[in-house]
Amino acid sequence: MQKTFDNRAWFLVLPVVLLVAFNALIPLMTVVNYSVQDIFDSTHRLFVGTDWFKEMLRSPRLHNALWRQLIFSGLVLLIEIPLGVLIALMMSKKSGWKTSLTLVLVALPLLIPWNVIGTIWVVFLRPDIGLLGHFIDSVLGISFDYPTVPIEAWISVMLMEVWHWTPLVVLLAYAGLCAIPDAYYQAARIDGASGWAVFRYIQLPKMRGVLTIAILLRFMDSFLIYTEPFVLTGGGPGDSTTFLSIYLVKIALGEFDVGRAGAFSIIYFLIVLAFSYVFYQALQRVGTGEGK
Repeated sequence: MQKTFDNRAWFLVLPVVLLVAFNALIPLMTVVNYSVQDIFDSTHRLFVGTDWFKEMLRSPRLHNALWRQLIFSGLVLLIEIPLGVLIALMMSKKSGWKTSLTLVLVALPLLIPWNVIGTIWVVFLRPDIGLLGHFIDSVLGISFDYPTVPIEAWISVMLMEVWHWTPLVVLLAYAGLCAIPDAYYQAARIDGASGWAVFRYIQLPKMRGVLTIAILLRFMDSFLIYTEPFVLTGGGPGDSTTFLSIYLVKIALGEFDVGRAGAFSIIYFLIVLAFSYVFYQALQRVGTGEGK
């Protein structure tokens, strides 16, 4: 018997396709259009082809911003993933109001708007009224001046990022741990397995899926970060915390050079896409190797 297909069902997804096209494809094509033109004003434009791409790829400022971005994203993954897993392991797996309250408290930083996060840490780090700033300056006797000292600006941005996004890793890791059947733990107790053996051979492999999601999400988000460090440091002192997103905004809005900004936006997009693909393939291979 030959099956019949009713293609009218595609009309149900047509609104979604149109919405995606409006929110993604049209802005993308606008950026592509800008990237190949030298725009003087709304009526005077000059086609330059790939000149802006060549200039941006050779730009030392872009290279420096890229290195800063890679270092920042690498540190974020090295700190947040182990810390999030550690906190999840310390949380109780029993259901009840205490566990629910703990999850709510852990997730609170994720509910705060990004621009407010930067403002909170600006106040928090002030030596006169901020708790952390006053503690460092008065109690520890350390002159912590992050607006003028690059290394202290980096420490401030990293502390803010870890505080803001480690809860996401905690929630994902906790969900992965809760999904592990008790039979695995019972077998481990019968075999006399140590805590490290349970983590190495039971918990970590079973969390592989959620940790893959956590690593990809945190890498992409940290690679695209803008609001929090811009509010806290403005990309300074100097260019020490000028990441790729801040550098892009400086070109587009500060210098109002939409041609170069358009070319850089496409380069930025391709960099994030390439790194995300490499991360995904590497994590998939690691998971396949462990599953054999």
